[in-house]
Order: sequence, then structure tokens, then C-alpha cells
Amino acid sequence: MKNLILLSAFVFGFSAISIAQSDKVTLSSESKAKMSLEKTSHDFGEIEEGVQATVTFTFKNTGNAPLVLNSVKASCGCTTPKWTKEPIAPGEEGVITAIYNSKGRPGNFTKTITVKHNGDGGTEFLTIRGVVKTAAAPVTPTVVAPAGQ
Repeated sequence: MKNLILLSAFVFGFSAISIAQSDKVTLSSESKAKMSLEKTSHDFGEIEEGVQATVTFTFKNTGNAPLVLNSVKASCGCTTPKWTKEPIAPGEEGVITAIYNSKGRPGNFTKTITVKHNGDGGTEFLTIRGVVKTAAAPVTPTVVAPAGQ
């Protein structure tokens, strides 16, 4: 009798779990933000050492809920990101600006900006690259006094 009660409890429990799992409903009208970037990379080409190279990445919220940028971080301290801080409504646009400080950094560079947001996918990666040309050494004028003075 004890075994029959245990078997009945097991069968009933298994049936309840199976029914509960099949009752899951997915709503296609679920509100979700979606970040659509115009571009994800920018090549500055050649720039002079000391230049603050700046590029703006524009994006649009193509979802049906407000888009919020939770964090925007550069891969190193030589790149400073600035971004739209307020929630971006569906259909509206926002910007992320990357400023690369080339002072004291001659040569090739490739930097990444990681964007974390509440939209579909949750993370985007932006890339900037270029070549910093070494600045010409400043020419110090030489003053020559006339002879005999």
C-alpha cells in the first residue's frame, strides 16, 4: 500500500510539472528596446601627434521600449567616451562620441569602446583606429649677435 501511494504521488507530481511547462506563453508583443548603430567602426587615417581625434557614432532605438545605456567604457585611458545619458524613446536617436588623445602616442592604434545597454543583445562594441604621425620637433631660433659688439 505504501508503494502504491508513493507511485501515485510520483505520477501526479510528474504530470503537474509537464502541464506547467507546456503552459508557458511567449508574447510577441513583449516590450523590448533595440539599438541599431549607423556604423560600429571608424578609421581616422593619419593624424598628427597631439591631436584630439573625435568621432560620433549615431544609433537609433528601433525597439518598442525605452533604450538605456548602462555603461560606455573605452579599452584604455587614452580614449574618452561621451554618450546620451537619458533613456532613448522608441524611434529616437542617441550618440556616443569617442575622443582619442594622440599626445605621446605615435604609431598605429586600435581602441574598443564597450557599450552595455538594456536592449536586445545587451552589448555593442565600437572600434576606432588610425596612425599617429610623430610631430616635428620644434625649431628653436638661434640669435647671432653681429661681430664686434
